[in-house]
Amino acid sequence: MADYHFVYKDVEGATTQWDDIQRKLGNLPEKPEPFKPPPFAPRVDADEQPKSKEWLDARDPDELEELEDDLDDDRFLEQYRRMRLAELKEAAKTARFGTVQPITGSDFVREVSQAPPDVWVVVFLYKDAIPECGLLETCLEELATKYAETKFVKIISTDCIPNYPDRNVPTILVYNNSAVKGTYVGLQKFGGKKCTPESQACL
Repeated sequence: MADYHFVYKDVEGATTQWDDIQRKLGNLPEKPEPFKPPPFAPRVDADEQPKSKEWLDARDPDELEELEDDLDDDRFLEQYRRMRLAELKEAAKTARFGTVQPITGSDFVREVSQAPPDVWVVVFLYKDAIPECGLLETCLEELATKYAETKFVKIISTDCIPNYPDRNVPTILVYNNSAVKGTYVGLQKFGGKKCTPESQACL
């Protein structure tokens, strides 16, 4: 008859009452500490770490849109994204002009009279054959670039005002909220042939 036997192995760290007595008498070594695995630490993903304000400031609108899609639960990012987009839209709004835009008589109401209340419009009445108009237009182009939140337009004088006398050209009209706020006839108001962008900006 075959000799069957087995070895019983208890849970790691478990001891018998006999072993405990022998350890108290010093006949057995101290029970080793049970094995404890190190605590679980998930891998740190740099893309999932909280973003600083400086890091977010460097992102453009498209990147902010992508970040919102990836981190829908990040309330700070959503709030900050909205704030940054609002700032960018406001910056684009204040810098939406920057040139002297040519218009015709049929454009005047839409481009000048119906301009938003917060927009100042400088209207340049000119004639191509009058040299002073070219000089004044050069200065206005520089001003339009410098003051991009102000709308600059130019229109042939008789297209704006029928039978407007050439002796009054060039003329500048300043509009705001559908009303004329200033009228400047001739080049002498701006220093004559020594006209500069600075002399116009002071008016």
